[in-house]
Amino acid sequence: MTSLPSKNIWIRRQQCPCGDWKCYVSYEGDAEETSIASQLVKNDMVPLESMVAPYVGMVFKSDDDAFEYYGNFARKNGFSIRKERSRLSPQLGIYKRDFVCYRSGFAPAKKKPIGEHHRDRKSVRCGCDAKMYLSKEIVEGVSQWFVVQFSNVHNHELLEDDQVRLLPAYRKIHEADQERILLLSKAGFPIHRIVKVLELEKGIQGGHLPFLERDVRNFVQNRKKVVQENDALLTEKRENDTLELLEACKATKETDEDFVYDFSVDENDKVENIAWSYGDSVHAYTMFGDVDETSRSFSWALQTFVRFMRGRCPQTILTDLDTGLIDAIRSELPNTKHVTSIWNIVSKLPSWFSLLLGSRYAEFKSEFDVLYHVDTVDEFDLRWNQLLSMFGLGSDKHIALLFSFRASWALSYMRGYFLARMATTAYSKSVDSFLKGVFSAQTCLRSFFEQVGISANFQNHAHLAMQYMRIKTCIPIEDHARSILTPFAFNALQNELVMTMQYATSEMANGSYIVRHFKKMDGEYLVIWIPEDEQIHCSCKEFESSGILCRHALKILIVKNYFHLPDKYFLSRWRRESSPVIYEDNCTQNGEDEWFQEYHCLTETLFSESSITKERSDYVRIELTKELTRLLNEVRNLPEIDGVAMDLTLSPTC
Repeated sequence: MTSLPSKNIWIRRQQCPCGDWKCYVSYEGDAEETSIASQLVKNDMVPLESMVAPYVGMVFKSDDDAFEYYGNFARKNGFSIRKERSRLSPQLGIYKRDFVCYRSGFAPAKKKPIGEHHRDRKSVRCGCDAKMYLSKEIVEGVSQWFVVQFSNVHNHELLEDDQVRLLPAYRKIHEADQERILLLSKAGFPIHRIVKVLELEKGIQGGHLPFLERDVRNFVQNRKKVVQENDALLTEKRENDTLELLEACKATKETDEDFVYDFSVDENDKVENIAWSYGDSVHAYTMFGDVDETSRSFSWALQTFVRFMRGRCPQTILTDLDTGLIDAIRSELPNTKHVTSIWNIVSKLPSWFSLLLGSRYAEFKSEFDVLYHVDTVDEFDLRWNQLLSMFGLGSDKHIALLFSFRASWALSYMRGYFLARMATTAYSKSVDSFLKGVFSAQTCLRSFFEQVGISANFQNHAHLAMQYMRIKTCIPIEDHARSILTPFAFNALQNELVMTMQYATSEMANGSYIVRHFKKMDGEYLVIWIPEDEQIHCSCKEFESSGILCRHALKILIVKNYFHLPDKYFLSRWRRESSPVIYEDNCTQNGEDEWFQEYHCLTETLFSESSITKERSDYVRIELTKELTRLLNEVRNLPEIDGVAMDLTLSPTC
């Protein structure tokens, strides 16, 4: 049991106005001991009976420490406090502080305008005299705060634990909850549903969040108000800033002939986009060759990008692993979620650790893969420390680098951020293959421009996209989704539908569901289904991340006999109608479906006939392998389409 660092300890009993008696432990000690005691109380390492009541002569290092200590004491004893008066002197600055009970004093009378109706709100202030007054003194050159008056006599009833937590001073919405509230609000959830979702996610009873429904409502309204005000200011400033920037560019060009800039105007003859580069930067750069990849150059590129996008910063930015780029993003896009694909990290692991770990590298790689896929931040941090201890990597610089920006690559840190599945290994490989196909270090700008133009022509990709739209499960949800989603989105949803067959569900008493894989019983996901609003939420947060419903949520919808997904779960980003690709008509698609079904019938008949005897089975296995290999090689030698195409089954752009 933790003991208080006190010199003299005594217990005194004090009667509350309600008639209850409470015990307090008081002690004498210096400012440092008082600070230690305050931290013990704050961290709940000291029980209520050991809570030290303030007393005249008690010493604190600062007035903030005193306020925190008195606040802890107040919460333990059924009330809250506020700062009242302070006094200032030229020599000492603030030298007196008055802290009082939240019910101290009386509310001033308000004059009501004639003819206007105002709601009368009863004040909680009732003239309570509980207080703690402090005075600052300089002792041997060090500032210290002494309690000069203290009273714990209240003229009102003190609150129990389940009531005191509802006082405004103790109702806090933590940052993680703020992000979740804003996400749900943006998705269209009403306030009472947001509160219910938070309660279910935290596994607590209704009404036991550390804040009230009205706190959530006020937070959402205030945040919307701030966003609207900022948007209005930005709109007002944008034209002036752009014109000033253009004038600055013109002036710089007159003094530096190597300075370059360019701009475009819209249909109203207003400056729309502008970019520039200083003479030193122009000399430092050689396109596709010797690049000056510094934080400064990256910052310039990011600033130009944001200007080209009319001042709108991206919600998420995906990059490779470069410390200069990471620093530039933190500086220029502080509110943008920075993500590095795990593919960019895994590709560097052999050069970083294979020589260092030798024969243990394969084991390290396996443990790292498990670490990447853990569900929670706490589990990640625990396993990370275990990984360092297991392989003795505590002082390795590459390990330190990976940990310093873990929020950009570890799945547990990225859940809930919209990534559109662009952080996957498959997509990164597809992008890499595409870029290698259109340019190299020797490619001239004209050739690069032409190749990108060909690849950007989505008309060339329509047939390539459509050949992947095949039915696999025969679930009505799949067939309906195929008529709405782009090939990329449909293939992603289709894969989740296929995986639903491997999951089992258990309904809980509160109407939510636990979904588990039939083999991996140690992992489970909480799915909340709100039938009256046709809303479904999963703890894996796949929909928040990719805009594609996960296998866990789909499993519940299938169990609930859904044949079509609710319209809200087809994001505009993933709809064919929003895609630049012009898809083939239904007649062509239906014809290909008939061929696909015919192929399935042939294969089913073949396997059925060959399974009758072992001789038939052996013959089919040998001949079919040879024939399919020959056919596959011939197909691969056939041309695909003109130009260089990116694999659209992996591309979130269509």
